[in-house]
Amino acid sequence: MPIFSPPRYQPPFSPVQREPAAMRAFTAFERAVKGVLFGCRMCGNCILQETAFVCPMTCPKGLRNGLCGGATPERCEVDPSRPCTWYVIYNRAEKMGRLDKLLEINAPIDGSRAGHETWLNMIQFWRERGKGPHLRDILRDRDKFDAEWDQFFYDLRQPDWWQGDALYHPPAYEEPISLLEANLRTGTFVITAEIAPPLGASGAIICKKAGWLKGYVTAANFTDNASASARMNSMASSQICQSSGAGLEAVMQLQARDRSRVVIEADAMGAAGLGIRNILCLSGDHQRFGPSPMVKPDQFDMDAVEVLWMLRRMRDEGVYLDGRPIKRRPQWFLGAAGSPFGAPPKYEAIRAEKKINAGAQFIQTQPIFDYDRFTDWLEALDKRNLLDKVYILPGLIPLKSNRAAHFMDDDVPGVVIPPAIIKRMDEAGDKEGQQEEGVAIALETIEKLKNTPGLNGMHIMAVHWEAIVPRLIEEADLPRPIFQEWPIPKEEVVVETAVPA
Repeated sequence: MPIFSPPRYQPPFSPVQREPAAMRAFTAFERAVKGVLFGCRMCGNCILQETAFVCPMTCPKGLRNGLCGGATPERCEVDPSRPCTWYVIYNRAEKMGRLDKLLEINAPIDGSRAGHETWLNMIQFWRERGKGPHLRDILRDRDKFDAEWDQFFYDLRQPDWWQGDALYHPPAYEEPISLLEANLRTGTFVITAEIAPPLGASGAIICKKAGWLKGYVTAANFTDNASASARMNSMASSQICQSSGAGLEAVMQLQARDRSRVVIEADAMGAAGLGIRNILCLSGDHQRFGPSPMVKPDQFDMDAVEVLWMLRRMRDEGVYLDGRPIKRRPQWFLGAAGSPFGAPPKYEAIRAEKKINAGAQFIQTQPIFDYDRFTDWLEALDKRNLLDKVYILPGLIPLKSNRAAHFMDDDVPGVVIPPAIIKRMDEAGDKEGQQEEGVAIALETIEKLKNTPGLNGMHIMAVHWEAIVPRLIEEADLPRPIFQEWPIPKEEVVVETAVPA
């Protein structure tokens, strides 16, 4: 087992092209030393200086910008026999007083560097750079040495094609891009919902469910092969929804699992061409959560933070990741997922801040059943001054049965249901009684959430029970969308609670 990191989940990378014999020998030596110390996978873009000298590539997902939504302090969601690599990173960084170092947005792996040595490359970069650090300054001027040391490694791990940092990047436009954004800018309590994409090739059920929700919710999310299980994809479902008779605006989910950065760019650009303007960026569930036979469990090419960073730059700077200019820039209102019940709130808040800095303009969270723990997470975001930079839409799932409650509490990463709610569902009687109890619990939660400062709306995930959404909205007396059709007259968008432009 490595000295500083958890054991690596997958073997080291091999280079794309075979190296000369002498270089292969040096690379093998470096791999052996770094393997013993850090469980190194030879990714070619080391970020140990930022991650408290714990290698993030030992994470089964290979996440380079923080933990996933299902992580807990005790175990990894992919392999419960091992600790969460990123929790180890957060814990050690806190002890070292380096938590804020984790805010830097790290680049995805450069495949041409994967499997190659990094020590010789580092020495060459230091010589060509000519700006220090110099060993003599350890004794002469330690502050200068430390500053040059940090800057050197920052420049080394942030290539020109990425240019990641730890700063907030507000959107580079003024007028709202979508109906969802326009409604959120008014300060109204905005409701979004989720429609499960069909298993078959017909979009009729999407049109039907969109008709149920039109006039009640501002936009409908479409999951993107959730739980690593194939359905009609989110882009097609979103397009069917928007072009149906109901004309309900969609939120397309775009998850990084199963996609290279090239495919992510292409799919996002395709969505823009179809008029899909809301994109929720996700890392995605690991392949192990899918049906058998399991997909080959490769580590992810990108994570949600990297996807947000890349898409924001495509929109605001008009450039692809490889530097090619975009003649007609896409228009996207970018969102991210929040997980209030994973790691301690102070760590989850760092993850949320990275997403916001990268480009997230709204956050939809995991379902809220434990209100007190949710407010702990919200308070952690407020302490980092995030609530005026992003719209928060907490998630809500109306429980349809006690079986569903037990399944979510036991088997769905990132979901926590208090024992009192489980007990209520168990004692609710028959199928109809359980449904009514689930509605009652949902209405109680809605009442708390709609009166909570810092929230901008709610995201209802009815899980194949979309017909219940209008009833919940009516009985909870939730506001209806102000804007339901595009274009929106500019003079009618009164900004009360707006993300700074």
